[in-house]
Amino acid sequence: AYEAPDVADDVYPDGKLANLAVETLGKLKRDGGPFFLAVGFFKPHLPFNAPKKYWDLYDATDFDLPDNLREPTESAPELAFHTHRELGGYKGVPKDEQFDPEQARRLRHGYYACASYVDAQVGKVLRALKRLELDRNTIVVIWGDHGFALGETNRWCKATNFELDTRVPLLIRVPNLEQPGVATDSLAEMVDLYPTLGSMAGLDLPKGLDGRSFVPILQNPKTPGRDVVLSQFNRPWASTTPEVMGYSIRTKNARYTRWIHWISRETIAEELYDYSASQGAESHAGHLIEQRNMAASQPQLLQRLSDQMDGLLASRLNVVRN
Repeated sequence: AYEAPDVADDVYPDGKLANLAVETLGKLKRDGGPFFLAVGFFKPHLPFNAPKKYWDLYDATDFDLPDNLREPTESAPELAFHTHRELGGYKGVPKDEQFDPEQARRLRHGYYACASYVDAQVGKVLRALKRLELDRNTIVVIWGDHGFALGETNRWCKATNFELDTRVPLLIRVPNLEQPGVATDSLAEMVDLYPTLGSMAGLDLPKGLDGRSFVPILQNPKTPGRDVVLSQFNRPWASTTPEVMGYSIRTKNARYTRWIHWISRETIAEELYDYSASQGAESHAGHLIEQRNMAASQPQLLQRLSDQMDGLLASRLNVVRN
């Protein structure tokens, strides 16, 4: 599930990809004209393989989790947790993904080493963009396709509707931005990226898009974004017709998740996490970790968010609560 050999960056695929991206940028510069270049790095995906120098950036003792963050989320339904064992399929890893402290520490260390490794590869591409003077009129987007749990609430990997899995990195660099490098708390979805880039590039966008441009947020990070954002995961975790679907909406301060039987559309479980309440979630290493499902103790908030989900699903998927 991990290794730390003393090798050059381009011994691994992501190092090769960075070199290829730099070479491709040179060709695009010579060709002239508009271009779109997608560079898909693998890390920090499993296995956590990265050159030793990136492991050496960290002290392994920094990767211990507090005891209270290792316990499963209180009152969360069983459906909230995935049953596949992605990590457990690797050699030398317990099949049930129940790790002793040293094993867990090593795996977390490996994830961070991989994150630093891919960060260095991104840096190579960005330096080439600047060296070629393409940075002056090129929009750059860095994003991930999912989050990842590293033992928090006794979970590893992804495929849940918890915050760790559904929140992703999203960084956008636009030439001549008035407030470069400023983060925003405004909510956006992945489907918003296409109309955002399309509008900035001056393209004609098709009608009927689920996404909407967040250019106003780029221009002013304090501009409000979406009221709610949507994510979903099916059960069982497989590329087949689902038995159960879990829809989840995130507002500024809360998350509501509804699990429905796929055929009947009957609701079979609900979750509510109030991120503004200490008992609802705890912040650790910049991430929110859900501590307790508060669906039973906050009925008014539950109903309000449930109604919001009804409207959102009806507008997008023609699915209404049964």
